[in-house]
Amino acid sequence: METAAPSLLELQRAMRASLVVHDDRGISAHVVHGGIDPAERLDIYRNTFASVLTTALRLSYPAVHRLVGAEFFEGAARIFIEAHPPTNACLDDYGEELPGFLSDFEPAASLAYLPDAARLEWAVNRALHAPDTEPLDTLRLKALAEAERARVCFVPHPSLSLVRVDHPADRIWHAVLEEDDAALSAIDPGEDPAWLLVQRLPSGIEVRRMSESAWRFSAALCAGRPLAAALDKARDFDASALLADHLVSGRFIDFSLTNTST
Repeated sequence: METAAPSLLELQRAMRASLVVHDDRGISAHVVHGGIDPAERLDIYRNTFASVLTTALRLSYPAVHRLVGAEFFEGAARIFIEAHPPTNACLDDYGEELPGFLSDFEPAASLAYLPDAARLEWAVNRALHAPDTEPLDTLRLKALAEAERARVCFVPHPSLSLVRVDHPADRIWHAVLEEDDAALSAIDPGEDPAWLLVQRLPSGIEVRRMSESAWRFSAALCAGRPLAAALDKARDFDASALLADHLVSGRFIDFSLTNTST
């Protein structure tokens, strides 16, 4: 009895198994020879697959690449790709799990700051590729009744990220990308934690340090907490001034009114 030809979906799954986990059993019989052995042809596809994804990771994590060097980065990338293959076709979205991977990657254990540098770079990558969105029209806020303002829940701009790091990842990132070896050698990796705001501006990417209180207030707003609840916990700095700065800088694009202010 003649075996039914595999469906397109079955072929795609078999090809994925070959590319990701080097399992050629399901696809090798369906590879056209064309003068090249099927196993050799599949090796070419695998190498291309790995090379393209490694390049995508290098473009998203340029400081990490320079910190560890090309050979180390490419070796780590191959292991990462096998553990975290892409789930969609947009390469700009690939690599979000790399900071967590580096935290558990034994060969990088001596570089305690490396995962934080990667976390910052992913926030920068998100900011670079976030869609253009009009900022919130503040006249809409002015039109609200006083009681309604307490219930405002903001929607952050898609380029905005708030990143807390245990090491001075922002200073390391700047020094590495500017190729400033003197500045890099002067950084103490054991500095206190840093509380960072990352945003895309017309002039480029802004990486800004904040106080812990200001960062937590901003994080509450970006998480959709009502304005009154966020203000209630902001007691040791001028939260109104920071909120005004957020609005002027276009860090929110919309808002809704919650049924409660807590």
